[in-house]
Amino acid sequence: MEALTALNSQALEGLRRLTALDTVRARIALAVDLRLLKPGERLPPTAEVARALDVGEITVRRALIALCEEGVLVRRRGRTGGTMVADAPTVGQVTEIEAYRAATAEVHRLIDHRLMLECGIAHLAATAVTAERLAELKTLVETMDQATSWADFHANDERFHLALASSTGVDSAADHYAPVLHQLYRYYLPYPLDYLRESNREHAALVAALERQDPVEAVRIAHAHVDVLHRTMFVGLLPTSDGSGTSATGPGSTAGPS
Repeated sequence: MEALTALNSQALEGLRRLTALDTVRARIALAVDLRLLKPGERLPPTAEVARALDVGEITVRRALIALCEEGVLVRRRGRTGGTMVADAPTVGQVTEIEAYRAATAEVHRLIDHRLMLECGIAHLAATAVTAERLAELKTLVETMDQATSWADFHANDERFHLALASSTGVDSAADHYAPVLHQLYRYYLPYPLDYLRESNREHAALVAALERQDPVEAVRIAHAHVDVLHRTMFVGLLPTSDGSGTSATGPGSTAGPS
């Protein structure tokens, strides 16, 4: 009940009160602040960003224009152009980032809620997964390995975890799991593909454990896969008031969020 109560906390309500436009601005700006998006890096096409952040394309276009005006991004013309992170992006310009900082403790509780659900899902799936579901999971792992951007990866990551829940043989498993997954996805940031592909190796290992019908190993992998969010999701990367914090490329950082 504590995790469910946390979803209605004042800090998370602060995040919910942000407009869709401001959430896009904040998430991209925060990724730039944390150097998850590097200076000069080109953003994916607008449609991919919209799909990954679960907003409309018009909202993304308006957010990108605002971030260009705020000095976080730049727009360059030509064949090699597009919307890119500025060479020397401004930091701290997007004040809506503070709503994410205020929700740190509550989002950690949400991660714990997902952790408990995902471990149970992994155990059940290892005893009930069908050949058809295994084939679907393997295809999604292969698709994520070939992703060309964080936005492309994200859409298939969601499909993977919902397919995993549907592999349990429990008809309502995905119905219980999807709201928690979607709540967390609202706070994910763009991550470098090398981090995401490391996370996908865990997906592959989990599928192999399911294929062997090994619930103990499946639960171990699922636990590690979700627990790492405490250190690699934005709530583990934000600097603290004393200036300390975990860098996206610093010690203790492993796979990106998934």
